[in-house]
Amino acid sequence: MIVLTRLNESTFAVNPDLIERIQASPDTSIVLVDGTTFIVRESVEHVIDLIAGYRAKVIALAHSLSNDAAGGPHRAPHLGVVEGDRVTTRTRKGAR
Repeated sequence: MIVLTRLNESTFAVNPDLIERIQASPDTSIVLVDGTTFIVRESVEHVIDLIAGYRAKVIALAHSLSNDAAGGPHRAPHLGVVEGDRVTTRTRKGAR
């Protein structure tokens, strides 16, 4: 979520994945995919920077979680074959 400021100084958080467009005319308007419009104090450039920062955090978090879960850098997925009560696990050929 990114935090934005309405013209009356109140703040709110919005999911940047729901933003359809941002326009300045002269105030900055945020239009969501459902048609909801918010007029905010931040400039178009600042909103774009907030969205880029949010996306960078999401990617960094996903990368750190994959490192934590695998016990280090991301490893190739293990594929398993179920035979009766047994699961045979192998690493994909050619995977790093």
